[in-house]
Amino acid sequence: MEERFSLKLALGGTLTDNGSLIPIWLSPNYPMIRHRLWWPLLGALFLSACSSLPQPDDQADNGPQALTGESRYALKARRGGNPTLSELGTESSLGLRAVAPLTVPQDLWERIRRGFAMQDLENEQVQEREQWYAARPDYIERMTARSHKYLFHIVEELERRNMPTELALLPFVESAFNPQAVSSASAAGMWQFMPATGKDFDLKQNMFRDDRRDVLASTRAALDYLERLNRQFNDWQLALAAYNWGQGNVAKAIKRNQAQGLGTSYAEINLPQETRQYVPKLLAIKHIVARPERFRAQLPAIGNHPFFDAVPIQRDMDVAKVAELAGVSERDLRQLNPSINKPMFMAAANPSVLLPWDNAALFEAKLATQFGPLASWTAWRAPRDMSVAQAAEQHGIDEHELRELNKIPPRMLVKAGSTLLVPRHGKLDFDVPGQLADHGQLLLKQEIILVRTQVKARKGDTLAKLAQRYQVSADKVADWNDLSSKARLKPGQLLVLHLPKREAVAAAAGERSAAVVSKASPAKKGKQVAAAGQARGKAKSSAELKVALASKKR
Repeated sequence: MEERFSLKLALGGTLTDNGSLIPIWLSPNYPMIRHRLWWPLLGALFLSACSSLPQPDDQADNGPQALTGESRYALKARRGGNPTLSELGTESSLGLRAVAPLTVPQDLWERIRRGFAMQDLENEQVQEREQWYAARPDYIERMTARSHKYLFHIVEELERRNMPTELALLPFVESAFNPQAVSSASAAGMWQFMPATGKDFDLKQNMFRDDRRDVLASTRAALDYLERLNRQFNDWQLALAAYNWGQGNVAKAIKRNQAQGLGTSYAEINLPQETRQYVPKLLAIKHIVARPERFRAQLPAIGNHPFFDAVPIQRDMDVAKVAELAGVSERDLRQLNPSINKPMFMAAANPSVLLPWDNAALFEAKLATQFGPLASWTAWRAPRDMSVAQAAEQHGIDEHELRELNKIPPRMLVKAGSTLLVPRHGKLDFDVPGQLADHGQLLLKQEIILVRTQVKARKGDTLAKLAQRYQVSADKVADWNDLSSKARLKPGQLLVLHLPKREAVAAAAGERSAAVVSKASPAKKGKQVAAAGQARGKAKSSAELKVALASKKR
């Protein structure tokens, strides 16, 4: 199999065909280098490159030029935009560190330390949070161990945008690096996006996926949002406060201080307690990462190389099939692709699958040999309101399985236009189109249970009057009783109605009261009619109370 990328090394890095310099730990071939023991070759190329590189006159005795600005750790070749050698000495316009050594960081933690650029905040709150984290080494270990799958990608994106690498630690504060985390306010994912904010940053949320949990999409959206906030406030601490509290709230707090002639920094404006603690939490974690020995913290080793690769797919695929071809467990696969909440990947919505780096090439090779079906499911739109049992029967699937697959609660009907995941067969043997993959929604309504009830026609009743009294259609009354639509009713004639349980209870109570009144003497009828009305009212109220209590229990 062809090598996926060519390798040229110079000055401890990779030289692309256009002369751009990429540090070796960012080389697409870094994992391949580790596995194939090319170090003798690398040493020879390193010596050769060092002897051939030109030395500027004014820097001849000062060692190699430093990477600065956007080229601190240049992008991988396949992402494009690599800096030329003439650009490597430019300084960042954002005021980030002026010098970045070319030596390869020992691990990802060291790489993060080299990119620290935010202003510090020395106060009691930072110290309190440092002590809080230091007193919980198990918590730090769990958080940092969970982060190793995602941290390299976040650091790369921050460096590509020339943003402070402290921001790579923000998911520790937001979610403890748990992509499945959901807050009490419905914020979700590593970066804890609220539903509305997620939509503002093009994070799709439908019955098939939630991009707020997607590693690539949510990181892109979070950094877009943080960049926007920093442009607005020109201060990373205020930008972080706005990320937590909302940009409108922070802007109002700044205006209030300005009106009173007060300072407008993060430490000076009036913030709610949660936001007041937000930046200190991040800075406390930064200090622990910077000097773990000071806090007796154990940071797990995280290699300075990609953990995963994004592999394109052209067809819908079962999660189980992807895991089989890649040689990984479904659990590990879902940890890298946490936005997928169904048993399949939809190519129209997820054109790539994240896989552990070492398994990506294996998956691609095996996928190329697959010509049969790769997915067991597809999306289907309900043409009318129907029960889950009716939908299950139509698609030849067990009702309980269909309900579980689509997360349909009990006693709910599927509304017309609702999208369900169903087995692929016959006319439904197709990949899910983009419109359904992006906008499919589960639309439900309460299932009404009808109770067979007998009522008596009153003097002067017609089918229309009786139907109106019980809020049903005259045609249904005629159908239930095998009558013509123009049938005449006799007083006392028994008729069958199918009513919701609450109305059925009230109707039965009314019939009993009417029977008692009809047997009473004329002198008592007035009082009994009033009592019958009260009885019907009580019966209806009682039935409503029972239904309300039953709903709460559900």
